Amino acid sequence: MVIKKNRLIFFTLFILLTSTPGYAFGFETGKATAEKKTESHAQPNENSEPLEPTEDVPSFFERRMTFEKISDFNPFSVSPHKQNYLLPLTYNSSPNGAAYRSLTGDRIQKAEIKFQLSLKILMIRNLFGDNGHFAFAYTQTSFWQAYQFHHSSPFRETNHEAEFMLSFVRDASMWTLKNKMLTLGFSHQSNGRAGIFSRSWNRIYVDFLFEKGYFLLGIKPWLRIPDRTEEDDNPDIEKYYGYGRVFVLYQRDNHTFGVTLRNNFRMRNKGAVQLDWTFPLHNKVKGYVQFFNGYGESLIDYNNATNRIGLGIMLTNWL
Repeated sequence: MVIKKNRLIFFTLFILLTSTPGYAFGFETGKATAEKKTESHAQPNENSEPLEPTEDVPSFFERRMTFEKISDFNPFSVSPHKQNYLLPLTYNSSPNGAAYRSLTGDRIQKAEIKFQLSLKILMIRNLFGDNGHFAFAYTQTSFWQAYQFHHSSPFRETNHEAEFMLSFVRDASMWTLKNKMLTLGFSHQSNGRAGIFSRSWNRIYVDFLFEKGYFLLGIKPWLRIPDRTEEDDNPDIEKYYGYGRVFVLYQRDNHTFGVTLRNNFRMRNKGAVQLDWTFPLHNKVKGYVQFFNGYGESLIDYNNATNRIGLGIMLTNWL
């Protein structure tokens, strides 16, 4: 009976220590260490300005890694991967109506709902000594014709992306930037449909993450794995999605500004640009404005130019 009580006391203390804001797990060039954080590093409320990263104050990237590390001890926790958001108001000035006339019996509406769910789970930590973390991630992006009331409000398109990733935490300097993480990954992306609506492709990629002060820079080149099936649903998809993605994130005064660029590096450019702005709303929920212009917003529209503006809420951002 005494042993069971001691186990209960130990387990309770462990939960308190790993969930107390004063304690966190830090990273040093691929090595995790436990250290106590002073209260000066805490953010008292959602409207307070985050402290500027210094040698004594952890960077935005390090803070995210700290929270992900803590979540490893929670069996009911799944970490966010990409952005999680809901845009109940979006307007696309150039919808691809031809592909869906047989589905809805009418032209698709320019106003629709767009949302994204992106989750990640760490499967193996420290594959190579004290570094090398293997994870699985799933991202779903949906386009919902919710305002097509006379056609039962169908989902116009849903894209599914499954990823396996091997990440290495780093602290290498490059000019004035610090390379905080290097990720090798495999991605399968599909819209889960058949026939003329089927779209899918496989990629391998390398993702470099750099940081400096309030800035975050991601450079992600990829290479498509050739489709070995008899019929390739989208043989020219690289011409529109390009061969990589670059994004820049700037965070200041609880506002986040992001720019994402894709380019095919051809004379006839078929790239894309996405602009993001998040602002304080309530607690962890933030207001979100998204603008997209170019090709490849969705797989069904990979070769159709899209021009969309959306307003909604951001549940989890990159940082």
